[in-house]
Amino acid sequence: MAISETTEKVALIQSDAVAFGVIMAVLGLIFFTSSRTQGFWSKFYKHIPALLLCYFVPGLLNTLGFFDKGSADNIYYIASRYLLPASLFLLTLSIDFEKIMGLGWRAVAMFFAGTFGVIVGGPLAVLLFSFVAPEWVGITDGTVPKGEEIWAGLATVAGSWIGGGANQASMQVLYEVSDTLFGTMAVMDVLVAEIWMVILLFLIKKSDSVDRWLKADNSAIEELKVTVEKYTKENERIPNLNDFMMMLGLAFAVVAAGHLMGNWAPGVILNSVDEGSTAHTVFKNVGFSSHFFWMIITATIAALVLSRTKVRQMDHTGSSKIGSVFIYVLVAAIGMKMDLTKILEHYQVFFVGIVWMIIHVAILFIVAKLIRAPYFFVAVGSKANIGGAASAPVVASAFHPSLAPVGVLLAIVGYAVGSVGAIFTAIMMRAVVGG
Repeated sequence: MAISETTEKVALIQSDAVAFGVIMAVLGLIFFTSSRTQGFWSKFYKHIPALLLCYFVPGLLNTLGFFDKGSADNIYYIASRYLLPASLFLLTLSIDFEKIMGLGWRAVAMFFAGTFGVIVGGPLAVLLFSFVAPEWVGITDGTVPKGEEIWAGLATVAGSWIGGGANQASMQVLYEVSDTLFGTMAVMDVLVAEIWMVILLFLIKKSDSVDRWLKADNSAIEELKVTVEKYTKENERIPNLNDFMMMLGLAFAVVAAGHLMGNWAPGVILNSVDEGSTAHTVFKNVGFSSHFFWMIITATIAALVLSRTKVRQMDHTGSSKIGSVFIYVLVAAIGMKMDLTKILEHYQVFFVGIVWMIIHVAILFIVAKLIRAPYFFVAVGSKANIGGAASAPVVASAFHPSLAPVGVLLAIVGYAVGSVGAIFTAIMMRAVVGG
């Protein structure tokens, strides 16, 4: 008699503590090797972004059967519900509107031109493919499973391209994007952004010619160099234990407030309108019914309010660095839930991403031509959106090392508007596909 037996795959690591230790070791190793300035690793990281490895090394380990699903879910829950809102608060806290406005209105205008390009570029790209290849953007006759909607996956890219990793992760949770689809979107995000990064850096060598074509005035750039150097020297300070305890205490107090708001606000708002009404549907689609939505909004608003006070000085002792640590822990936690064998199921999103990026770039150069903004503002304004604080200072410093903080300052604005901009983008993309 033939016996049919189903063998259940058993993970190599079934302890939450061991699994967490492994992904932290992976992050440490990635950052250690990426800090090498010579030899193999220096050349390797010129082509492979460290952020991509932070997703995919844990993803590879999961695909090979290292992690238990329960452990991965537990670690992800802690990272997304506690570390993510804390990181968003710490990253947004350092925003300084006066300093940013002092950079010149063209710099701010080009940043928001880049933001606008992302917000409208996504829906336009989806609209184009809805005619050319509707199945590529999720327009099918069948029912798409929850978490597999292409528009929702693209919303995570919008969060990343306007703000950064915190906003990207926020969109994943808000729209319940599956881990596999999110992994695919993360790859598309990085690859398309890196292609544009290469082009940007190449054009820096031709910046004089580009500026002549734009009929731009470069005098503001020289003023920026002096302003930024002075700002950096005035605010640098070595942190001590008190600094770290105060920033962490405040960050997690805001996380607590966010959870309280998430428990209270959805019921109050949805109960204020009739169930089944247009307002009720709109509130649910925007995210007003989501605990996570209010948690993120609370963290962002708290940071924006406190950024107008002396609390903002926490960034002088490394609040944004602590926030970045939390983000990378979340990135690794997301990675350890991915199955890389399924990632090619959504290859079509790469074509959507390329068209999306072309629209973003076209809008940037049109606006730059109209306002005669120099190429420096085009490049930094774009990368402050596409790449955020990780790549904007790299592009800025390619013009002059003292200008690197300009990229950081503009990228910080992206943290503040990233989630809101991504939600608007998602609403429009959802309307295009009829979701």
